[in-house]
Amino acid sequence: MAEIGRINTLTIKNIQPYGVHLDGGELGDILLLKKDVPGNSKIGDAIAVFVYTDREDQLRATTRKPFAEVGQFAKLRVVANTESGSFMAWGQEKDLLVPKSEQQNRMVEGKSYVVFIFLSEKTKRITASSKLEQFLGLQPPNYQEGSEVDLIIWGESDLGYRAVVNQAHEGMVYKSEVFKGLSIGQEIKGYVKKIRDDSKIDLILQRPGARGIDDIGQTILKTIKDNGGRIGLTDKSKPEEIYAMFGVSKKVFKKAIGALYRKRLIRIGAEGIEISTP
Repeated sequence: MAEIGRINTLTIKNIQPYGVHLDGGELGDILLLKKDVPGNSKIGDAIAVFVYTDREDQLRATTRKPFAEVGQFAKLRVVANTESGSFMAWGQEKDLLVPKSEQQNRMVEGKSYVVFIFLSEKTKRITASSKLEQFLGLQPPNYQEGSEVDLIIWGESDLGYRAVVNQAHEGMVYKSEVFKGLSIGQEIKGYVKKIRDDSKIDLILQRPGARGIDDIGQTILKTIKDNGGRIGLTDKSKPEEIYAMFGVSKKVFKKAIGALYRKRLIRIGAEGIEISTP
C-alpha cells in the first residue's frame, strides 16, 4: 500500500489525457499529472513518486522529491507566517505547515529551523513540528560506545549542543568536547561516548580510541607533506593555532604527533614538525 508523505514505487493502472492513475493499494488510485509523467510511459510501468494530499485533501503524486519525508527530521526555511501557523519550503509546490501549536517558539519568516515531519492523525495532512522531544527516544537506544552516528544539531544550551541521533534519539555534544563551530541544522558525523540512564546519549565529534588518533595522525602527516615537509606547529603551540589548522584539541594533537614520532615518521623541533628522512 502507498504511504502518504513518502517516496513510493507505484504502478501505472491507466493513462488519461491529463495524466496517469497509479495503483495506491488500499488508498485507491492516485493521480500523477501529465507534466510529471516520464516520456513513453505505459500501463504496468513502475514509477517512483512522492504521495501527498492537495488543497482539496485529495491524494496526489509527484516525481518532485521533497527535502525530507514523513518520519524524518530536517532543517527547513520559513517562507510565510499566517494565522494558522508558519509555512516552510520543502521542495514541493505546496509549502509545509507548522501549526502554532507545534512551534517550540514563534517562528520568524526567513529563518530556518529543525523540524520533524509527520502525518497528522487529526487532519490526515502532512505537518511539521519544532517540538522535537516528543518524537525522539520512542524506542530504547541500541548503540555501543564508540559507534559512529549521524547527527543533526538542533539546539544550544549552556552545557552544549543538542542533536538528533540517527533520526531517532536525543544526544548532547558538551561544549568541553567541541573544538569547532557548530550551527543549528548542521549535519555531521559523531560518536557515542555514553548512553545515560535517561536513554539520552552523550556524544563526541572525534573518533575515540587509538583508531581516532591514527586518523588524525594521518591527516597531520598529509598536511606536513602538502606544506613542503614542515609545519610551524609543535606540542608547545597554542590550542587556537592547533584547532585552526586541524580542528582538534591540543590534547588530541599531542597524542597524534606522539604516535607519529614513535613510528619515526616525524621530527619535532623547537620551531615546527618535519617529515623524518632516512
